[in-house]
Amino acid sequence: MKQYYLRVLLLSVLSFAGTTETFAQFTLQGEVRPRAEFRNGFKSPNTLATDPAFFVEQRSRLYAGYKAEKMAFRLTLQDVRIWGGANQIYKNDDPALFNVYEAWGEYFFTPQFSVRAGRQALDYDNARFLGDLDWAQQGRSHDAALFLYKAPSGFQAHFGAAYNQSVAFEPGKLSGTYYDLANARAGGNYKTMQYLWLHQENDVMKASLLVHNDGRQTLDTSGVNFRQTYGLYAERKLGGLNLTGELYYQGGKNAGGQTISAYLAAFDATFKTALTPLTVGVDYLSGTDATDTKDRAFNPLYGTNHKFYGFMDYFYVGNGHQNKGLADFYVKTKFKLGKKAVLLGQLHQFNAAATVTRPAGDGSLEELSSSLGQEIDLVFNLALTEGVSLQGGYSQLFSSASMDALKGTTSAGGNQWAWLMFTIKPTLFSSAH
Repeated sequence: MKQYYLRVLLLSVLSFAGTTETFAQFTLQGEVRPRAEFRNGFKSPNTLATDPAFFVEQRSRLYAGYKAEKMAFRLTLQDVRIWGGANQIYKNDDPALFNVYEAWGEYFFTPQFSVRAGRQALDYDNARFLGDLDWAQQGRSHDAALFLYKAPSGFQAHFGAAYNQSVAFEPGKLSGTYYDLANARAGGNYKTMQYLWLHQENDVMKASLLVHNDGRQTLDTSGVNFRQTYGLYAERKLGGLNLTGELYYQGGKNAGGQTISAYLAAFDATFKTALTPLTVGVDYLSGTDATDTKDRAFNPLYGTNHKFYGFMDYFYVGNGHQNKGLADFYVKTKFKLGKKAVLLGQLHQFNAAATVTRPAGDGSLEELSSSLGQEIDLVFNLALTEGVSLQGGYSQLFSSASMDALKGTTSAGGNQWAWLMFTIKPTLFSSAH
């Protein structure tokens, strides 16, 4: 199968490199991105029974892109592996991932209006709800059809739709549409999805409206439960002040058929100081109390959540905290260290949005503090040369008894995470004619 993907890419390169269509451009890029990680309380508080983890994970990609007057094409192949996951002399490396991350074609009805179909990354606004998840080595992409419109005035409109099935082979699928994928049965992957994104921007403002509908296969074969998400996003410049605001509401049914009524509200302000820009803000994601009959926990479904709620991924990164929601109060800044280096720093105060309890000795429930802890994140970026960069980070999380209750742990204290990532992303070939 891997040899097949490589043959497809090579044939694509030869075909498009030899085209004579006017205003056509072909580009070929590579990427190698190994990242070493030390984890000692990452995602969940460490305990006396756990030892620190250390490993190196590498992503290697080959990007092929083609753009002409009436069509565009993109193919991205990737290999994701842990160093040492396969023997040095081997005929099988199953623990590694080799797949097609992107494979889409686009046709332009007019210079402003087009249709794109295939496997593609969906990344909108600040990636709060729809993001490409680039921090994760494997990323996130969708099998979808997408209509795109972009006016000279700065207005954009996207309408996308997807319908997923798990078919072992074709033509073996002769009846039924039950989505028999383990992730789908667990409430993960959607069976069907539709969304509309409207966007307007100018020199001082950006604003977007998102309407998203996703359907999850029920655990039996009876049908699909649909969830709707409505979102507003806006950025505004006021002199030296940059403001960002977001508001989302979720309704419909969750994978288990429970009625949803949840929301997200976020606001931040960035202003310049004598030394560095400073951002202060809050993210609030509603949560579910034990007495609630509805699902009131907002789910930022397909967002790049690592970007928002602390880099140690305690919340919303495939990592539950009992649907208690989150209130994240933060301060962020960055310092220039010469022409090519930047140091980023941020401080988070995490609180639960819903009531946190734990069993008491008499069989009742003891109510705990809403404070879940504090996190400090530091990231160093160094641009070595064009297409080559070095990044490193250190994070420390001070967890509380409430965090232990949500994670089901007894913390030994001192939760740390450190990482170092080396990225080489050269342009191997570029041709325009």
